[in-house]
Amino acid sequence: MADDVSSQLRPFTVDEWPLVSRAMSSVFAHDPSGPYQDEPSPIAELDRSLGLVEDGRVVATSGIYSMQLTVPGAVVPMAGVTWVTVSPTHRRRGILTAIMRRQLTELHEQEREAVAGLWAAEAPIYGRFGYGVASRRGGWTGRIERLRLRGDVDTGSGRVRIVEQDEFRGPAAAVHETLRRFVPGNTARDERWWDRALHDDPEQRHGATARRFALHTETDGSVTGYATYRVKEGWTDAAEPNGTLLVEDVRATSSAAYASLWQFLLAHDLMRTLEAPNLSSEDPLLHLLQDWRALNARTVDGLWVRLVDVGRALAARRYPTPIDLVIGVRDPFCPWNDGNWRLSGHPAGGYCGKTDRDPDLVLDIEALSSAYLGGISLGTLQAAGRVTEVSPGAVTMASTAFGWPVAPWCPEEF
Repeated sequence: MADDVSSQLRPFTVDEWPLVSRAMSSVFAHDPSGPYQDEPSPIAELDRSLGLVEDGRVVATSGIYSMQLTVPGAVVPMAGVTWVTVSPTHRRRGILTAIMRRQLTELHEQEREAVAGLWAAEAPIYGRFGYGVASRRGGWTGRIERLRLRGDVDTGSGRVRIVEQDEFRGPAAAVHETLRRFVPGNTARDERWWDRALHDDPEQRHGATARRFALHTETDGSVTGYATYRVKEGWTDAAEPNGTLLVEDVRATSSAAYASLWQFLLAHDLMRTLEAPNLSSEDPLLHLLQDWRALNARTVDGLWVRLVDVGRALAARRYPTPIDLVIGVRDPFCPWNDGNWRLSGHPAGGYCGKTDRDPDLVLDIEALSSAYLGGISLGTLQAAGRVTEVSPGAVTMASTAFGWPVAPWCPEEF
């Protein structure tokens, strides 16, 4: 059955887009909205889409965005997997498996991206295809009256200005471009992706205001940080302010600018609750506060990563400490990865190739993919039974070498 399905999968045409859009909206349980219901958005790559049309109806969809992903010490091309749906009428027929296999096989055979990534609508689905959680987000919340900065926090001599989107975009893009190269999990934004990031559909505000914009400017006029946020009005039965500050993004090129932006955000009147669902799980805000317990986290998964070609992917990143060992990779879904790989890496680069040598440690592709960005420890995975140490000390060496000083974080949902 899977072979029959695979032969029927094909890219969508522009004329089919309205059917594709409605099919995705139906599966994701929302009414169609936004400007791209009848024509693809500028970031869509229909030549990289893959789906199933039956009797004039779209019953399965998927797509890929051509993206640039920051990994430890480098930037690599990433296949950003998206639009993945299967109609309820066609479940349990092997369609999703056929789509995943076709995507990964074509990436490998065409020698395109060595790494794929996605955001999982349902966490149990993608592990069986080799995707592993590689970054997390904090889901931060707190009572604003308790969120006070430490007395020794340096907020610098710059100032924060509320600006309109037209003034915000250029300087914010420059800050983002500077920072994204140093944070594993970050992705590049060209003009199309900035259009997408700043699009503000009134139907998706859920009672909050339109997006607001702030820039941090130094005394010489240079912009060193930005914030995007919303506020949501609220009142108690006793007519006391009960608003919510919804923080979307805060980025700065200096710690003082970062602290200054948070000082500004937390100074908003009538707000009782902070919600910052998409910030990094290791956001520096926690270390700026007088009271650690005032900021609560509901950490959830962020970007899921899949190594499409183990050799190319591991050779592309950097390793903060030297590593030279053989990794036994178990990958039944992509058999070209299955086997033993010698990895030799250091801060300046790396090599990874197939070998006949016995492995020093053994793990499945999902665990290796989780560790790729440096945020999930191989030692932790070993404690969970996901990594087997063959040579004494191999897991310690690998855990140290795969780590990275900056926690991975992907602010770009796709």
